[in-house]
Amino acid sequence: MAKKPAVDDTIAVLGLGRFGGSLALELIRQGWEVIGIDADSGAVQALADKLTHAAVADTTDEEALRQLGVHELTNVVVGIGTDVQASILTTSLLTDLAVPHILAKAISRQHATILRRVGAHHVVLPEHEMGERVAHMVTGQILNFIQLDDDYVLAKTHAPAVVIDRTLADADLRKTHDVTVVAIKRPGIPFTHTTGDTVVYAGDVLIIVGDPASVQAFASLT
Repeated sequence: MAKKPAVDDTIAVLGLGRFGGSLALELIRQGWEVIGIDADSGAVQALADKLTHAAVADTTDEEALRQLGVHELTNVVVGIGTDVQASILTTSLLTDLAVPHILAKAISRQHATILRRVGAHHVVLPEHEMGERVAHMVTGQILNFIQLDDDYVLAKTHAPAVVIDRTLADADLRKTHDVTVVAIKRPGIPFTHTTGDTVVYAGDVLIIVGDPASVQAFASLT
C-alpha cells in the first residue's frame, strides 16, 4: 500500500472485543497504523503488542479521545459490543469532533438506525459482514467487497485517475494492475457490462475482480 500522510494512515478502533479486535488485526495486516482503545484493560493488554498503540480509556470521554489524538483522524471505528448506550454516546461524540469517516458496529436493526441518526457514516451488523470486507470499507477506498475465494475477490470502487478518459482496452488493467473491470456505473445509469471499447469517465463506479492485493492496490489509486 502506498504511504499516506501520517494522520490518514492511522485508524482508531474503539472497543476491542471480538469484532473490534479482529478488525484491528485485519487493518494492521493491510498495513494501517491502528490505535486500539477500550475501557477493559484485559482487552487492551491482549492486543497491546500487536497494534500500533493501545490504550485503556473511556470512549465517551471527549478529553480522553482528544489526548489520544482521535479527533485528528480521518477514520474511526466504533466496535463497542453489548453496551448500546456507550456505542451511541461514542458515535455522537465522534460526530461532534467532526471525524470525517465513522464506521460503527450495531447489534440490531434498531441500534443501526440510531447510530446513523447520531452521525455514523457506515453501520455494520457483524453477523452479515466478513471482517476483511469491513476492513476494506473502513478505509473508504472500496465501496463494497466480496471474497469469492482465498485468492479472488470482487470489489466496487470509484474509477481512479489512471483509467479516466481511456478505453479499457487502452488501459489494459489486467496487464498493468492485474485486475479486470467487469461492470461500470455512471451517475443516474444502472450498472452495465464492459467491453474493451468501454470508456471510463470521472465519477464512474467500477466493479473489479482480481487477487486481494491487486484489488486493494488498484482501489488505493482513487
